[in-house]
Amino acid sequence: MTPKNKEEIPPIDADLDEAVEAVLLPKKKSDIPTATHTGELVIGGKTIPCAVLDNGERVIADRTLAKTLGIKGGGRYWEKKKENGALMPEYLSAKYLAPYISSELRDNLSNRITYNSKFGGLANGIRAIVLPQICDVWINADKNGALSEPQKKIAELAYILIKGFATVGIVALVDEATGYQYERQSLELQKILSAYISEETAKWQLTFSKDFYRQIARLWNNPSVNNTIKPSFVGKITNKYVYEMLPNGVLKMLKEKTPKTEKGNYKHKLHQHLTPEIGREHLRQQIIEVTTLMSVSRNKDEFKEFFRKKYNPQREFDFDY
Repeated sequence: MTPKNKEEIPPIDADLDEAVEAVLLPKKKSDIPTATHTGELVIGGKTIPCAVLDNGERVIADRTLAKTLGIKGGGRYWEKKKENGALMPEYLSAKYLAPYISSELRDNLSNRITYNSKFGGLANGIRAIVLPQICDVWINADKNGALSEPQKKIAELAYILIKGFATVGIVALVDEATGYQYERQSLELQKILSAYISEETAKWQLTFSKDFYRQIARLWNNPSVNNTIKPSFVGKITNKYVYEMLPNGVLKMLKEKTPKTEKGNYKHKLHQHLTPEIGREHLRQQIIEVTTLMSVSRNKDEFKEFFRKKYNPQREFDFDY
């Protein structure tokens, strides 16, 4: 199926299944919930796309769950689904599973959630809380000898997922009971900052290449004074396209740790406070990547577009300069 116009095509790095739904399902509606947060559960080596909706509902992307369990709906399944529309999803549609599906689970799966996806179209999901129940269906079927040898592999995957849910669940409960959940993000940030920022000021070494500055002068038409690029302008470009691409909080901490003169200039280069193994190495790679993008760009607008595509097509960058 070919979309009627280019605006209907989701970004190329989108999750394929949700992106397909964004094209094939009706466009966004205001009377249904909207995904405010999206991400992926990684449990037992399996990745499961999920979302939190603006009504507080936690959902699993329905189309991906069958893939997670290694199940594909056959031609007959999709033919019947097209006719009836209210069948159990393909991962629970087999007759030998019917005795193990509770009425509560059946109701939940018969009333799947339609929501506005982050790609602008509609997506379908199931309530996240029923995922353990789905796994239980396969595990109980296996315990009662209802599965063939190939089907037992699906039950094994379901068991791995159940163990993962239990592990994640108890960690979350302990974090909530102790109040650690409120400190966790802050502590993780401190680990990152400790890895990137050194307590001592390193001896200055040339880090930014001459080509980096030449490309800035070329793309921004040399905003100079006496044929020398304004240091303040170079600083803005460097912060925007280099330092801000380091982990969140690193640039802020570097500025806090670097003293200023009476005139308000930094006494040391910001990168002199980066750790050599992690901080300076990440900075070096970022400089190389940005310099390369600048060198293949015809103008600053083209560079900004290349930059956006490389680092985050979904992110709204502030391109004031």
